[in-house]
Amino acid sequence: MARLWQAPRLLLVILVALMALTYQEKRKTFLSVRKVPASEPYVIATMQYVINDFNKKSNDKYNFRIVRVLKVEQQITDHMEYRVNMEMRRTTCQKLETTNCSFQEGELYKQIECFYSVFVVPWFEKYKILKKNCTDV
Repeated sequence: MARLWQAPRLLLVILVALMALTYQEKRKTFLSVRKVPASEPYVIATMQYVINDFNKKSNDKYNFRIVRVLKVEQQITDHMEYRVNMEMRRTTCQKLETTNCSFQEGELYKQIECFYSVFVVPWFEKYKILKKNCTDV
């Protein structure tokens, strides 16, 4: 007779466990953050996307180009995210020019430091800028 009373308890425990697992699955699960080299192919593609986006949205008459990558972190959760700190400088190329661009000197010299957080699905070439912060150096 005691076993009949335990069956509903067991079913209740199973139900609660399933609900907890479902809830955990819906939450963004943090897996890892690690530094990665800027020479990694997915990082290169991400930085190319970032610089193209920056130049397209910039009100500057000239394009900018990356001078130095300071730090790249890859965060893996339910998606991949790259966090990139870099320095960029104004080039001699105007908006429609993209080749043979040297850096500006003299009074048109401008250097900025930027932080980007980018949502990436590299195998589908999908990128979305989550956070951007650029300041003059």
